[in-house]
Amino acid sequence: MKTRWSWILAALVCASALHAQSSGPWEIGPFTRPAEGNPVITPSAASTFMDPIAKKPVQWEALHTFNPAAVVRGGKVYVLYRAEDNTGAMAIGAHTSRLGLAESKDGVHFTRRGEPVFYPAQDGQKAREWPGGVEDPRIVESPDGMYVLTYTQWNRETYSVGIATSRDLLHWTKYGPAFLTAKGGKYAHLQYKSAGIVTRLVKGRLVAAQISGHYWMYWGEGSIRLATSMDLIHWEPVEDQRGKPVEMLRPRAGHFDSSFPETGPPPVMTDAGILVLYNGKNAATGGDPALGADAYAAGEALFAANNPALLLRQTDHPVLKPELPYEKTGQYAAGTTFAEGLVWFHKRWFLYYGCADSLVAVAQAPGK
Repeated sequence: MKTRWSWILAALVCASALHAQSSGPWEIGPFTRPAEGNPVITPSAASTFMDPIAKKPVQWEALHTFNPAAVVRGGKVYVLYRAEDNTGAMAIGAHTSRLGLAESKDGVHFTRRGEPVFYPAQDGQKAREWPGGVEDPRIVESPDGMYVLTYTQWNRETYSVGIATSRDLLHWTKYGPAFLTAKGGKYAHLQYKSAGIVTRLVKGRLVAAQISGHYWMYWGEGSIRLATSMDLIHWEPVEDQRGKPVEMLRPRAGHFDSSFPETGPPPVMTDAGILVLYNGKNAATGGDPALGADAYAAGEALFAANNPALLLRQTDHPVLKPELPYEKTGQYAAGTTFAEGLVWFHKRWFLYYGCADSLVAVAQAPGK
């Protein structure tokens, strides 16, 4: 297996030498918020749902609605957003999370369903998802039109990236942790979250892309790593010569990602290379002085189109950061613009992000 990835490991050795060779415009942006409409999704105590595990009605999106995935389908933008109910303790991660679905003709004004479309249930994943729930989705379309969801399974003890698929965004099949069977079960007990599958633009939609015969996924917080798959369901971390997952992005002192980087929306193949939008957490000391301690802001990195391990460029400053009141007040008081959903719509980029772990907002960028 190490021989199989020898070209990646060689690229890692020389990446720093090649880092400065990429030139010209490569970022998606600049991002601007629409003049009106934000935040686009807010909590609603009126929404109720008969929970299949608790067997009673719950106000499933009463407290917070945030951290959204997004996809274009039938000329509309669909957003899958994390919603927290009003059960449990008043603390981050102590409520039950489910995923709601909203649709929009303009990408800003949304109509949402009254009940969640993805949630913990009496199924094979209950032990991994209850009572914490299903969190922080990213979504891609497969070449055959299947939707593939990566999300965090959280049972309030441990967490991992789960995989699920759907043909209609309403009915889902769960497959369990992405790395459950990788390397003979080596990663079966790994704690990991935040996974974005590499895509390319096909007829106006972002579709999962193959590179050298494999699908690729950037994943993780603390550092951002790589994994590959043949079927978009079963994934295998790319390892270095020590048998450890290779690290693509790491914390940078003095920058917005000084505490750590974390994978954002599904990366996009562009003319310049693989564009990875990611979230950076600012360190309380030694971080970006223009941001508050522990604030989350979004940045971008560029990897070689034919080598997902070869870093070419990286932004020194965030491309989206907490600035407005609703981005800096809420459940996460340090402030977040936590990017998770990116679509190409009406010849523009629409970036959907969570605000202070409490609301969903959108920013836009021109096409190139």
